[in-house]
Amino acid sequence: MRFSGLTATVCVAAALGAGPRYSQPHDDGYWTMPGKDYAGTRYSQLAQITRANVGRLKPAWSFSTGVLGGHEGQPLVVNRTMYVVTPYPDVLYAFDLTREGYPLKWKYRPDVNPGSIGIACCDTINRGPTYANGKIVYNLLDGHTVAVDADTGRELWKTKVADIGDGETTPMAPLVAKGKVFVGPSGGEFGIHGWVKALDLASGKLLWTAYNAGPDNVVLARPGVFKAHYDKGTDLALTTWAHNSWRDGGAPVWGWLSYDEALDLVYFGTGNASPYNADQRQGDNKWSNSVLARRPDNGSLVWAYQFTPHDNWDYDANAEMILVDLTIHGRKRQTLVHFDKNGFAYTIDRASGEVLVAQPYVNVTWAKQIDLQSGRPIVDSARQTGASKGRTQDICPSLEGGKSPVSAASYSRRTGLFYVSTNNLCMDFSTTPAARIAATPFIGATTPYKAGPGGYMGAFIAWDAVQGKRIWEIREQFPVWSGSVATAGDVVFYGTLDGWFKAVDARTGKPLWKFKVGSGVVGCPITYLGPDGRQYVAILAGIGGDWFLLSGDVRSDDPADVRPPADFARELGRHTSQGGMIWIFGL
Repeated sequence: MRFSGLTATVCVAAALGAGPRYSQPHDDGYWTMPGKDYAGTRYSQLAQITRANVGRLKPAWSFSTGVLGGHEGQPLVVNRTMYVVTPYPDVLYAFDLTREGYPLKWKYRPDVNPGSIGIACCDTINRGPTYANGKIVYNLLDGHTVAVDADTGRELWKTKVADIGDGETTPMAPLVAKGKVFVGPSGGEFGIHGWVKALDLASGKLLWTAYNAGPDNVVLARPGVFKAHYDKGTDLALTTWAHNSWRDGGAPVWGWLSYDEALDLVYFGTGNASPYNADQRQGDNKWSNSVLARRPDNGSLVWAYQFTPHDNWDYDANAEMILVDLTIHGRKRQTLVHFDKNGFAYTIDRASGEVLVAQPYVNVTWAKQIDLQSGRPIVDSARQTGASKGRTQDICPSLEGGKSPVSAASYSRRTGLFYVSTNNLCMDFSTTPAARIAATPFIGATTPYKAGPGGYMGAFIAWDAVQGKRIWEIREQFPVWSGSVATAGDVVFYGTLDGWFKAVDARTGKPLWKFKVGSGVVGCPITYLGPDGRQYVAILAGIGGDWFLLSGDVRSDDPADVRPPADFARELGRHTSQGGMIWIFGL
């Protein structure tokens, strides 16, 4: 690990002064939804743990989930109870935080179709539950959404939303707003027709379905409602696909969702276009690799913006959309901040979809810049891919992204900075024509990775979304795949693939504390107020996701699974094995 302050102190001070100034609601000490709030800030106003005392943090409790898969979610804390969902078989635990040892109050074991295991793209992960109206709501891998009574663990309803027979699975974390549950599928690597659905929170009844590609009537781009800032005309999600390729064009919704109550808009990103061979789907391929803003009541599309037109590199746009008000060029703007897999950080007007700032936050070679007039990237033609182009070399970032959409960033209302887990990987890319067979991979690509400039493979950074620049970074040996949480104590927490959970100074990036949690961290930390009135920090450890596939021999329960590690990360398996753990730390 290398700590590097990138800018002079005067620049840091100027950036900190650029943050928004407005009153905030009282922090109740709970954590009721994945992103902490509808804006997805992952910011807590709790401040008992500070830069001065975080070095005294000690483990308060730990618990084995009994599951080996990647633990990519985060716990919830509501009414003195902690809730945790495991990877497949998607078990829901409820722990009593009022009693010594935090014993189980109950455990819900859903009936999950094991056939979904073979359909899951990248490990059998689950990105966690949400709480609303006395219910814990989450998705099962096999295409069902469930609601469970938060007090008793009784199943209240179970709704089928996806079809594993067509390559759809549902590991994403739902969003609940206005009495509705919003869900989407994974399956961009299987050539699904991506969608988002709204269910009734009370009953689980399907209310509406909106597709992300196809004619306006299925995309719900309605006359007089939909207005894209950069694109004009009708049927944009149809005419930008050649030969009806939209029907199996991907654009799944497997990441994080946000909601603006004042604008009454739900925001989410869409994934890659299918297949990886771009020659098979000429055109921009809207609305893959995009952010969409929809009305929660009926799904109407209000605006959309495409980060990576005609995706050549698997640059999914499923990462979080963080909603904050910022002063841009002297004008207060309602903004959405997004760190895309394509390596650019975007500050966007969340009412209209206008791009206000777009700058690379990692090393980028596939494009030279983002043209703010058109909203389009200026692509380096030498980095374009497709079966007709053979092997394209030295594309940065790799398809793991400048940041994984899994690794949810956080935002501090005190510093005005965003805290981001990043990857420093590049790749070569070659494709072959692919034929779609339902529920089988629809990819056709070979994409070997290598470390980017400097030889390190990841960094944890602080980002100024007003100026579009990095303020500080902490370099790590391996890609950084965890989410982060920022607190009013000016402390930020994140984890690493080699199994460290760390705390750093939110203003300077100075490392303050770390603890070895036994397995690589691909989940997101939270902080909460315990029944004893003390602040605690919690994290799920348990390497998995893409890194189960890339790390080699990290599953010792299967004597046949002795795969070698990927060439670029041969050392990772020396530091971690699979195995899910919940950790709680306190002063």
